[in-house]
Amino acid sequence: MSDTQTFASLGKQQAISLLFETTPYKAFEEPLYFQSQGRSYVHNVCKNFLEGIDFDLTYFPLKHLGYKCIIAATSELYAVMAHPRSLSICLGVSAKLDFEHIKELFGGMVSAAKEHNYAHLSLDIQPSKNGLSIAVAAVGETSELSGGRRSKARSKDLICVSGPLGAAYLGQRLLESQKKYFLSGEDRRELLEKHKMIVAAYLKPELNAGLVSSLEESEVYPSFGYVVSHGLADAVLRLCRDSGLGAKIYADKMPFEGNSFSLGQMLDIDPVSAAMNGGEDYRILFTVPILQVEKFRKDFQTFDIIGHLAQSEVGAVLLTPEGVELPLKSQAW
Repeated sequence: MSDTQTFASLGKQQAISLLFETTPYKAFEEPLYFQSQGRSYVHNVCKNFLEGIDFDLTYFPLKHLGYKCIIAATSELYAVMAHPRSLSICLGVSAKLDFEHIKELFGGMVSAAKEHNYAHLSLDIQPSKNGLSIAVAAVGETSELSGGRRSKARSKDLICVSGPLGAAYLGQRLLESQKKYFLSGEDRRELLEKHKMIVAAYLKPELNAGLVSSLEESEVYPSFGYVVSHGLADAVLRLCRDSGLGAKIYADKMPFEGNSFSLGQMLDIDPVSAAMNGGEDYRILFTVPILQVEKFRKDFQTFDIIGHLAQSEVGAVLLTPEGVELPLKSQAW
């Protein structure tokens, strides 16, 4: 007789209790809340991930998927200088996944939650007829001091990003190109190992857990912050919309992962186009006041300066190495 645990044998509440059993979090603390010390700004971020749209379980490890979903929500908090406080997760589970699969997925979520210092975590599970779905709501807090010190954006403020761009899209396209081999069981480890950093950028994006605290300690307060989740062009266009200013991005200043151009040639994808429109990089874009640039360069060396704000009549443009200005467009989809 099989000892495999199933949702049918466990029941929903027992399954959730077992998932929480080996974590530092208490189950069933709903609704989640916290008392802020002094006055502060509370931020809420909601993300939804659907099988077949946002991920393919043919090649996406469940633990990495859980980790990535939490990173996606957390990055939105960091962009607005918020410290993570609580997470609410709702899983829609299809019949092809059983308790052990969800335990692996939840393990990745807990790993990311602990890494980014969430104090509270809640979980709900329901059946799904359309594959796995993952909904994440994250709450964060910005002190009144930090929120009040963010200066008004001005022309010439520098636009900075926290790491290489376009790698996640290239990694996803590489995995998709190898899908038939995954299904047949053929060993393609050599190719994937050659491009492991690019594949990792898609499967398990990294986020600096100390970013907000480091900015506060350095007394560097970006005027605007965004997550590069739907391509750089989308983030820059949102920046222009919110600031009322234009922006110039320099193609030769954009950071790329080491093998991006060789892999792009193999896949027939321009890495610059992947960076501008590809999505899922989960890098942080900040605009830094020109007077704080030297301090920012010194204290945040993982960031790259890729452009600057400009007068509104400039619009949002990409400057090629040849000096040609290309207007930015983005479907953000």
